[in-house]
Amino acid sequence: MTSLLLVEDDAVIRASVSLALERYGYRMTAAADGLSGLEAAQAGGHDLLLLDVMLPGLDGISLCRRIRETSQVPILLMSARGDGLDIVAGLEGGADDYVVKPVDLPVLVARIRSLLRRATIAQPATGQATTKLTFGDLSIDTGALEVWRAGRRVELSPTELRLLLEFATHPGIVLERATLLRTVWDYGWDGDSRVVDLCVQRLRKKIGTERIETVRGFGYKLSAT
Repeated sequence: MTSLLLVEDDAVIRASVSLALERYGYRMTAAADGLSGLEAAQAGGHDLLLLDVMLPGLDGISLCRRIRETSQVPILLMSARGDGLDIVAGLEGGADDYVVKPVDLPVLVARIRSLLRRATIAQPATGQATTKLTFGDLSIDTGALEVWRAGRRVELSPTELRLLLEFATHPGIVLERATLLRTVWDYGWDGDSRVVDLCVQRLRKKIGTERIETVRGFGYKLSAT
């Protein structure tokens, strides 16, 4: 059974969301503040984390950063205010996606399923043939789903890995933000392009800023040389 950790300080929301997601077949663990959420996250055993932004003790964005120091577990950030700066800060802090509260349950479940699918794709398949793609000092093993830069292993989150694979299978081709939202984030609609832009920024820091080029007014492309 898929296990989710919900970190939410509002007792009513925490109970109602946990109950609703349990009805969808998820095993739920809940924490009421950032510090206890960090402890639960570090204990492991969760397939996905749901973090509120406004938390006592340790806010959701800081909590996300702390978790990212040791784990690449999928993180869905929830923002009560829907402020653009909060959303940007959360994505820069390492969250894979966000929703603005209040959120309809079907939308929340759809986002959870999308993140879990990305995480599944980011797991090596047993017996899968190995294909190595090389772009300068960057090497991608599509069988083992490992990325190396200048001989050193690069740790990527499931979303970052899926984004890189999308670029790597279309080297030199400009991919529009709307296309990446559908193929990487699995959105059936044109969501907020900041999600793409910020994930590209994180990916650039890990594989080299020159590796992914910006094509103004269109999108991004992976340099094939």
